[in-house]
Amino acid sequence: MSFNRQYDNTIKRLVILAWIAVVGMPLYYVVWAYWFPQPYENLSLRIFGVVLCLPAIFVRRLVKKKWLAAYFFVGLTYVLPFFFTFMFLMNDGSSIWSQSLLIALIILFHFDTTLAFLAYFTGTALAYLVFAIIHGGSLPLSLQALEQWPIQLFAIVTVSLAKVGRKVLAQEKLAGMATALATVSHELRTPLRSINANARGLSRLLQESAIPAAPSQIPMEKALARIEFEVRHMNNVIDLFLLSASTGKENLQPKDILSMATTVEQMLQRYPFVNQEQRELVAVTVRADFRLLGQTELCSMVLINLLRNALTAIQRIGKGRIRIVIEGNRTRPRLLFIDTGCGIEPSRATHIFERFYAYPEYNGTGIGLAFCKDVLEAWGAHIRLVSRPLAYTIFVLDFPPVLQQKASDVRSLLN
Repeated sequence: MSFNRQYDNTIKRLVILAWIAVVGMPLYYVVWAYWFPQPYENLSLRIFGVVLCLPAIFVRRLVKKKWLAAYFFVGLTYVLPFFFTFMFLMNDGSSIWSQSLLIALIILFHFDTTLAFLAYFTGTALAYLVFAIIHGGSLPLSLQALEQWPIQLFAIVTVSLAKVGRKVLAQEKLAGMATALATVSHELRTPLRSINANARGLSRLLQESAIPAAPSQIPMEKALARIEFEVRHMNNVIDLFLLSASTGKENLQPKDILSMATTVEQMLQRYPFVNQEQRELVAVTVRADFRLLGQTELCSMVLINLLRNALTAIQRIGKGRIRIVIEGNRTRPRLLFIDTGCGIEPSRATHIFERFYAYPEYNGTGIGLAFCKDVLEAWGAHIRLVSRPLAYTIFVLDFPPVLQQKASDVRSLLN
């Protein structure tokens, strides 16, 4: 089971759930033991739940730990299906614990569906097993216990369908975008080519004119250069939209052997800088080149998107520089995209890779970084963000270990 693709949302939910458990477990012991006494309470089970959930509060510092996925599963299984099912059974299916169990299952199935089902079946089975052991092998077959199964099933199906509906809505939005772009892309590119050709022609006439430069000539040259930049920018945006909206996961699989230094150099040659001054804001440091399995066009679009974001961050604050660092001399080679622009607030940073999330809200459609994340994860790579508001933003792209095989050997593996 893969947890990597859902770390962003899962970690956030796990931290919230951990705080609820750490506070709620002892609090509700007081409620059900003293304020509204129930037939059965168990302080030891609640204390164990608190101890189990405490590390989850600091889970963001543990993202790289190999045991984190197993910890997710154990924590969710104990705190939600096991604990609430066991307390429901020990209290003879009381209305209080039946409602509490239902709420616990709704919370559980807001996590990854596969993880939730595994935790549900494991936790429920363990709860029934422990109950049977305590009661000498007898299982709870009372009407109160049995009538909860249809209700639980209904809640699980409803929550699961709601999650599927959200995914379908996002897919339909992408499909609609792909259809619209496919329809109008030709109509967009034709006038863009005409505008670009006319702007270049006027620029050439201004430069070749024998008439002494008029005071208005420099502003005119700048305006024409800006028009050329906007045309190239729009063409790149159209390319990104088409790739983001129409590229299925099966089309993201790596098929080329790329040199990262060469790819970065080609991207800089391709990017539509406004002028030489903007180009000089970008510096490249190659500490060690490395090869990766990917796709040339997709890799270029990923880098272009990151560069565009960095230049936008600098433009927003009116200062800053960009540094691209290639580090192939690591166990997992990486690429660093560093800008000293406006930075990103922590509350925004957690959403930055979500599809259709734009920051600022008026800045684009919010598909660029989600597209980058999808592409890189399809290649076994990972992208993460380190940022400080008004100081810097660093996109860290970690890639699989450097290829040791010859190119022919790698190609044979791909075939």
